[in-house]
Amino acid sequence: MSPSPHLNELGEFLKARRSELTPRAVGLPDNAGKRRVAGLRREEVAQLAAISTDYYTRLEQGRLPASAPVLEAVAQALGLDEDQRRYLFGLAGKEAAEPRRRARQRVQPQLRRVLDDLTATPAVVLGRRMDILAWNSLAAAMVTDFAAVPEKHRNYVRILFTDPAMRTLYADWKSVARMAVAQLRMEAAKYPDDPGLTALVGELCVQDGDFRRWWAAHHVATLGVGAKTLDHPVAGQLSLDWDTLTAGTDPDQQLVVWTAEAGSPTYDRLRILASWAADHAVSSAS
Repeated sequence: MSPSPHLNELGEFLKARRSELTPRAVGLPDNAGKRRVAGLRREEVAQLAAISTDYYTRLEQGRLPASAPVLEAVAQALGLDEDQRRYLFGLAGKEAAEPRRRARQRVQPQLRRVLDDLTATPAVVLGRRMDILAWNSLAAAMVTDFAAVPEKHRNYVRILFTDPAMRTLYADWKSVARMAVAQLRMEAAKYPDDPGLTALVGELCVQDGDFRRWWAAHHVATLGVGAKTLDHPVAGQLSLDWDTLTAGTDPDQQLVVWTAEAGSPTYDRLRILASWAADHAVSSAS
């Protein structure tokens, strides 16, 4: 049976949109040398959309009708605008669902005040997808300068996998990162239609073999309590307990705090780090 004209046109449309994109434009590394054709490769689009390369190839060849969820994933991978998305769904004979737009999360004022008062305790506020919504100065001094990270990339899991410094900061980076992937998998169950989460997972699956393998394992975990050891370049070794408090005004915002027992070496080192951070802030401002 020959492909239908609509499916042929759908395939040509996908190829045209793919040819307009570069790896850099979608956050992928471009380390494969010179490309024979312009744009993304089929396998790169497939990875971003979390489908097999064979499946995507058959879509482009007009040999396969696609389901609405697959079309949505491909539209997100290619960064289609609303008109292009409707056109894609129309060619496939599917009804394009209205995108479920969520307002950009902003930290709750109450949590912001708590952060500001925690001068000797590192703390951050995580939102949907484990996005970092806010932090205090000690958390920035302990983990990374979150303000220097572009807002669209300010995600805890993304930073863990894309910032090389994280692999030396955490004494057992693999355990920390594997747990973060399991926690992100739980977020995916809560928001299966979240395009930002789909894009994040697609990007990290392409960029990092560990993430790809751990994501495929389907382990899940909630943000709760635990312990981490950090090898900090200024403060030295920090053995910390972490705890999570959910905001009553917005259950999608969670305050994560790192603490140490009073009188312990880590307790004293946190105070040294807080003093260093304050001095560093003053010198940077002057």
